[in-house]
Amino acid sequence: MRLSMSITNFSWRDERQGLGEHLAGIAEAADHGGLYGLWVSDHLLQADPSAGPGETEMLEAYTTLGYLAARTSRLRLGTLVTAVTYRPPTLLVKAVTTVDVLSGGRAWLGIGAGYQNEEAAAMGLPLPPVPERFDRLEETLQIALRMWTGDASPYRGRHHTLDGPVGSPAPVSRPHPPILIGGTGEKRTLPLVARYADACNVFDIPDGGKTVRHKLAVLRALCDDLGRPYDQIEKVIATRLQPGESTASFVTRCATFAELGIDHVSVITTGPWTAESVATLVEAADQIVALGAAASTRPS
Repeated sequence: MRLSMSITNFSWRDERQGLGEHLAGIAEAADHGGLYGLWVSDHLLQADPSAGPGETEMLEAYTTLGYLAARTSRLRLGTLVTAVTYRPPTLLVKAVTTVDVLSGGRAWLGIGAGYQNEEAAAMGLPLPPVPERFDRLEETLQIALRMWTGDASPYRGRHHTLDGPVGSPAPVSRPHPPILIGGTGEKRTLPLVARYADACNVFDIPDGGKTVRHKLAVLRALCDDLGRPYDQIEKVIATRLQPGESTASFVTRCATFAELGIDHVSVITTGPWTAESVATLVEAADQIVALGAAASTRPS
């Protein structure tokens, strides 16, 4: 099982250390500790519901990922997730490709239809009606795959018209940066996951795993309809590391996730990440590796 940290809150307040150095220190600890990846939320305003009044610091996502690419050596880097309407498709693809090239092939494209009406209104960002957002999401995925395969032929979609979408340089990742589609809607989102994505993102809902099992069963059926192997899609769950939660408790939770069919756990915190919370996640990753190695040596 892969463990990643997801940064949703940048409200570090330490007069002795700037925000950039604090952020880099957290990322470097995750990098050296062997975590799989680091995600940032793609918002211009604070969207974490656990952030209290005044905790409004929010860094632009792709600038942040570029900075972290230079400060780390092995962490995978992506957004969880980018709203499709906030950037033109080719600009978004170029941003992800740039992170991938400069990081030596460590970028992910995390993308979704978007939902933050208040943020869009406050910041003058486009957020069309839901059906149009999903149409634009599918067109953006098609454009990304074209650019990453070197297809610069004209693209004519319902919402996007491109005369020659050149993707140069090509990404380092092969065949392209992995695509994670956020959301679990059964009418539009999961069908797009089955058709285009390398990973889905489900949520840790306290119902004994009922919702996760159902959503993954829907995804499996959609893959079967398309003739696509279900196992090709990585199943990511978003969960919160509780304040003061022990490593043992978190490892137990991860074991429960594995029983549901989850491959990858993306972890957020209440408040900003600290050295202590990163250490808990690193220790959990080490224990999960050890448990996996022990299981693989048991006689069948």
